[in-house]
Amino acid sequence: MAKLNKTTKVNPENPEELLDMKLSAPKETAAGLGGVKVAMEHVLGEVGTLRGLSALAKLNQKKGFDCPGCAWPDPDDERSPIAEYCENGAKAIAEEATSKKLDRKFFGLNPISELSLLNDYEIGKKGRLAEPMFKPEGSDYYIPVSWDEAFGILAKHLNDLKSPDEAIFYTSGRTSNEAAFLYQLFVREFGTNNLPDCSNMCHESSGVALSESVGIGKGSVKLEDFYEAEVILILGQNPGTNHPRMLSALQKAKENGCTIISVNPLPETGLISFANPQTVKGALGIKSKLTDIFLQVKLNGDMALLKAISKLLLEAEQKNPNKVLDNEFIRRNTSGFEAWSKELEGYSLSDLAELSGVSLEQIQETAKVLESKTKIIACWAMGLTQHKNAVGTIQELVNILLMKGSIGKPGAGTCPVRGHSNVQGDRTMGIYEKPSEAFLNSIQQVFGFNPPRKHGYDVVDAIKAMYEKKASVFVAMGGNFLSATPDTLYTAKALENCNLTVQISTKLNRSHLITGKEALILPCLGRSDKDIVNGEAQFISCENSMGVVQQSSGHLKPVSDSLLSEPLIVVKMAKAVLGSKSKINWDKYAIHYDFIRKDIEATIPGFDQYNERVREAGGFYLPNGSRVGKFNTFDQKAHFFAGRLHKTELASDELMMMSIRSHDQFNTTIYGLNDRYRGVENERRVVFIHPEDRERLGFKAGELVDLSNSDGGTTRISRKYILVDFPIAKQCCATYFPEANVLIPIDSVAEKSNTPTSKLVKVKFIRHSID
Repeated sequence: MAKLNKTTKVNPENPEELLDMKLSAPKETAAGLGGVKVAMEHVLGEVGTLRGLSALAKLNQKKGFDCPGCAWPDPDDERSPIAEYCENGAKAIAEEATSKKLDRKFFGLNPISELSLLNDYEIGKKGRLAEPMFKPEGSDYYIPVSWDEAFGILAKHLNDLKSPDEAIFYTSGRTSNEAAFLYQLFVREFGTNNLPDCSNMCHESSGVALSESVGIGKGSVKLEDFYEAEVILILGQNPGTNHPRMLSALQKAKENGCTIISVNPLPETGLISFANPQTVKGALGIKSKLTDIFLQVKLNGDMALLKAISKLLLEAEQKNPNKVLDNEFIRRNTSGFEAWSKELEGYSLSDLAELSGVSLEQIQETAKVLESKTKIIACWAMGLTQHKNAVGTIQELVNILLMKGSIGKPGAGTCPVRGHSNVQGDRTMGIYEKPSEAFLNSIQQVFGFNPPRKHGYDVVDAIKAMYEKKASVFVAMGGNFLSATPDTLYTAKALENCNLTVQISTKLNRSHLITGKEALILPCLGRSDKDIVNGEAQFISCENSMGVVQQSSGHLKPVSDSLLSEPLIVVKMAKAVLGSKSKINWDKYAIHYDFIRKDIEATIPGFDQYNERVREAGGFYLPNGSRVGKFNTFDQKAHFFAGRLHKTELASDELMMMSIRSHDQFNTTIYGLNDRYRGVENERRVVFIHPEDRERLGFKAGELVDLSNSDGGTTRISRKYILVDFPIAKQCCATYFPEANVLIPIDSVAEKSNTPTSKLVKVKFIRHSID
């Protein structure tokens, strides 16, 4: 198995001296002109002035193209004429729009075994994939193949399977609506529901929790609701790095009198204060304070915190009947309130406070703020979704909204902040291993074949199936599967067990280097690339975090004439694999993408007049019952659920580890080696640790350690990390994703959602020895 990272450098004559890495105090303010400077350095350095500025001018603009980064929504009205993007959006464009390309010459000079020794940052900086490549069995090199040859190789492998369920078809959140719809259609006509996607690793817990509680697995708010909110709760989310444009919405909410309450094990710069570089004050470095109350929970202390807040609100209602809770809303629109409130009586506030890691005084202060407020928005991300009891924790958060009547009206509701720009749209299009009967019936009615009804594999189950050799062909529509998934060595072995692995990609990543016996690279267009079909420019469409579907039109000349769009790749794949057996007219989709959208309209509710409405500036909203107070559950009511607390038992030499992103990355894409807001420069293999925990464990600041986890009887070790003192919650530590994924056990998953528990892994520290 290849090394995953080699950025940590030490002085061989003095092993305690680290080379290159620099530490400084964490920043107090996010963005500002410093962010603009860094963004421009990335874009101009990687893309060039003309190509770079041309791309930025169209980024997130109406009639432009959607950012390949996060899913934060664009304003419904006018977009900023200066820049409708953030620092990390600019970095994403620098990565995608690079003019460096990898063709047969590059792969002929670089054996796979040598490329795999590079770290993820070095691999990603090599450039755009420029032509289809094939790795024959036993070879250490990729060789060029034609598109027809590539599809022929894939077709032979798929058609030789004993069962369609021996193939797995993964999807990344970058995939457009059009490509995702065709992809799931092809896979289901092929005969399987094995459609795992990146949502299985991030907001699957949100989808399960919200579907049970309010009848839809999506958030209920619009961007404009932030400007009317009285309170915004932000739990387990770092918008300054992961969703930077959210800071503008929070700033506007603050200006309108909103109270912001942040809940996180680490104090994050982007939640403390913000200097908007598009305003005079921000450009001058004058910051806007964002967070009013910071609740520093222990890892997985969120549920105890939420139960304590709810208990205090119930007590306040008893003292002042009909002054705290919206009893009419509860009576008319909900079910389960009495049982839930009865369950809360069994907890003591002091015990809940201790479990949460937050002082009872702070919890009381928070509940006091909520007592008189009804326009409350709850935002959350991976800090809630990647725990064993994630579904229950999210439902406890929803319970607070329900008891306050804070959903289904302006300025209030749920806001799971999605990580990738079309991960929500992919699920809407049917990328799901557990499709509903209604969806499958619609496919059957529109296309004339009976799709499989047996549920397929999600990400964790897919990895296990490949590891156990129950599946032997793996196809990935985008993404970097190996680096994104848990238990890296286990997952690598799973991929290596396959007869064929196929990656549909824009850039080289680690998943091209840890392969099955045979492997294909199918290079595709990116969001910023012009997509010309039959002499006519095409556009695709995406759905953002708040349910807006809008068009995305690339404007840059592709780096190679050998690239195909994702929709055309799926069309050619389907024709090669299914041949004359198919009942679908795949050829029409290769004529114009309007034909794809026409069939989406016929299949999926909410897409009436798709081609007409998506051409309107800003697109259109999909129906959302919880947004208007309609709850599409079995009894048409929202439901209170009582979550089950988990208490993590730690040995005296153990800490709870969470994986996080640096400010120089998006998901598995590493833009650079700096984490500007946390004060780390030129290094990624670091562990953020509370100084008291470090001293108790007997280590010095800056010392090199190895991390180990032994869940399930398997010892997992990740080597050579630098200890960095940080004001993180005690008994907790944080490391960067994806380097520490090797420590996340494949069997440690959230109840109901099966999401890997990347935000709570028990680890021990071993003093690193220099060989």
